[in-house]
Amino acid sequence: MKLKELCTPDVVYCTAQISALHAARLMRERHVGDLVIIDESEQTPAPIGIVTDRDIVVEVLAKDLDPATTPVGQIMRTPLVIARTSEEADNALERMRAHGVRRIPVLDEHEQLTGILSLDDLLKRLAADAAGLADIVTREQDREHRLRR
Repeated sequence: MKLKELCTPDVVYCTAQISALHAARLMRERHVGDLVIIDESEQTPAPIGIVTDRDIVVEVLAKDLDPATTPVGQIMRTPLVIARTSEEADNALERMRAHGVRRIPVLDEHEQLTGILSLDDLLKRLAADAAGLADIVTREQDREHRLRR
């Protein structure tokens, strides 16, 4: 399956200059666990990093830094692992595994940020596939039971 069909298209992003406090509030408001950090100095805003709710806890709060003055650029994860909308999910999953990341921004053919792929997206797809397989087994068993009465 192509990532264009699988990724979450509503990406929440910000610049590296916003504070960890502002980032946390943005995550809460938008009900997400991560923000893609973009560089707006380019003509087309380019993703340069990612910050998660866990990064804010581990890198800011646990180190007694002030979340109101700590910019997310200081704690964002780089280098950024990205994927393309035309890419197969298996390839993206392998790259996520190799780099130990749970989320990757997805770019289109014009280098535009068009989505984000998370383990949740992949698990939902896997669960749907598993449910489909279970349905096949159940239907086969029902069919066999009806035919062999």
